[in-house]
Amino acid sequence: MTSEEIIEKGKKVIRIESEAVADLLNSINENFVKAVEVILKCKGRVVLTGMGKSGLIARKIVATLNSTGTASIFLHPTDALHGDLGMVRIEDVVILISKSGMTDELAKLIPMLKRIGVKIITLTGEPDSPLAKESDVVLNVHVNEEACPHHLAPTSSTTATLVMGDALSVVLLQLRNFTPEDFAFLHPGGSLGKRLSLQIKEIMITGDKIPAVSVDTSIKDVILEITSKRLGTTCVIDELGILKGIITDGDLRRLLERTLEIKNLKASDILTKNPKVMRQEYLASFALQQMENYKITTLIIVDDNHKPIGIVHLHDLINLGLSSR
Repeated sequence: MTSEEIIEKGKKVIRIESEAVADLLNSINENFVKAVEVILKCKGRVVLTGMGKSGLIARKIVATLNSTGTASIFLHPTDALHGDLGMVRIEDVVILISKSGMTDELAKLIPMLKRIGVKIITLTGEPDSPLAKESDVVLNVHVNEEACPHHLAPTSSTTATLVMGDALSVVLLQLRNFTPEDFAFLHPGGSLGKRLSLQIKEIMITGDKIPAVSVDTSIKDVILEITSKRLGTTCVIDELGILKGIITDGDLRRLLERTLEIKNLKASDILTKNPKVMRQEYLASFALQQMENYKITTLIIVDDNHKPIGIVHLHDLINLGLSSR
């Protein structure tokens, strides 16, 4: 098989699956509304179950629902038939996933689920199947063609089911007014959690570690302050501690390029007025975004009186694994 043939076969798979996803638009109808309403009214958990590849898709939908504010669990059909059905309560909603709508293990669960009294939603490619007929709500995830050339391996069908699960999850997220702060609470670890929850005040340099000089400080002492604090910059404050500007090592280099007569200069002679500043309550990811936007490496953190209370360096944010987006 040539390179061109391999590329074309890969593109064909993408085309088939993208068409299957596009066809799902016809399934976003009143049944979809009913499914959303059933889940939204659920006082317990959403229990998803499916065999084989459908079970794997069910697990992914469970993960998405949980991370977006809808409590969910996965129940293996075989385990359910051997005792794990005790996990299901009357206040729960059960979602069955079956391409054929005839999965034997799920069919055996139906009578017991009805005995418990839970609402049943079925995601299937066969809306007239036995499982569909026993369900309260049916979401049609039928596909015209599997990407597998033998029409055997679930490919387009599992993709379509996964996308339908995403549609349910995202609509529920919006109906619950699920905020970025809620998302951060459920994702405390990793770069995502940090981006959504870590505030500047938790990571900024404070106290004696903040480089600061007065407006009357000599250039020699300015250099010493910048060098000793190792941040490449220093705040310049007046007698009340209010920020008047900053001096960076770049400012010093540019000064030396212009003149060597610096002995009598003071901080006030070379400071940069109106530097970029921020409040400590902002997210650290926003600070990183501002640094990238303005192409600066430090941000001065000030209080309500415009007095420096901290400083944040670009490298520290990057070392934390943060991203601005």
